[in-house]
Amino acid sequence: MSALIGDVLLTITVLLIVAPFVYTVIASLRPAADITADPLGLPTRITFDNFANAFAKMNYAQGVLSSTVVLLGSLLLTILLGALAAYPLARITRRWTTWTYRLFIAGSTVPIFVLIAPLYLLLRDLGLLNSYQGLILTYAAINLPVAIFFYTSFFRQIPLELEEAAALDGAGSVRTFFVVLFPLLRPITATLATFLTITVWNDLVVPLVFVQNPALKTVMVNAYSLVGSYSLDPSLLFPAALLGVAPLLVVFVILQRQVVAGLTMGAVKS
Repeated sequence: MSALIGDVLLTITVLLIVAPFVYTVIASLRPAADITADPLGLPTRITFDNFANAFAKMNYAQGVLSSTVVLLGSLLLTILLGALAAYPLARITRRWTTWTYRLFIAGSTVPIFVLIAPLYLLLRDLGLLNSYQGLILTYAAINLPVAIFFYTSFFRQIPLELEEAAALDGAGSVRTFFVVLFPLLRPITATLATFLTITVWNDLVVPLVFVQNPALKTVMVNAYSLVGSYSLDPSLLFPAALLGVAPLLVVFVILQRQVVAGLTMGAVKS
């Protein structure tokens, strides 16, 4: 009986998660007049003109390029700095390292909306507004506490004997980190990269505030630009939303085995 209740609850949960996506796909294939006449109905005629119009109006190719540049730069910088910062925090057992670690963890609880104004002023003074560099540095700073939390916990599970063996072979601390330890971070790096990819790609606040140059706007900002102040065209908004997440879906479908392997690697001890 309990198994049946669990299956029913699981089915209901899956339906609640999948239903908005299915409705978005169906609405994207309906003419505007069809949606207006019956918003929750099935399509009487399927059209792909909505996708073509959304593709053109949201400057899709430029948006995907900007999002990709920002995402890759943010991933590289966050992963590298997070791993480098977490290594001494995990290995040096002193009071100041403990408090530094706690300070980073506290930083992950600060909402982005609290930081928008000071970050805007800082980037303005540094001349980094309307630039990929400004977005990349902002995302790296925002997500660095999460990366440090991930890596510090993982470093504490790596035995010290590996570093001692590398030292006996004449390897310095930098070489030990990049040659011996960093390759061992692949499972947690896959988890972190997945989290950061979803977070950065789908974010709207940071690029919307810090970028006014149309040539640098991300795909989500371009999709949001289709929302009018007093009007909303579902025949454009729904296709734009699907086009915005399409690159992520394609990447995860192609690399699903690698992503799952990275997420589960090391979960079971041999």
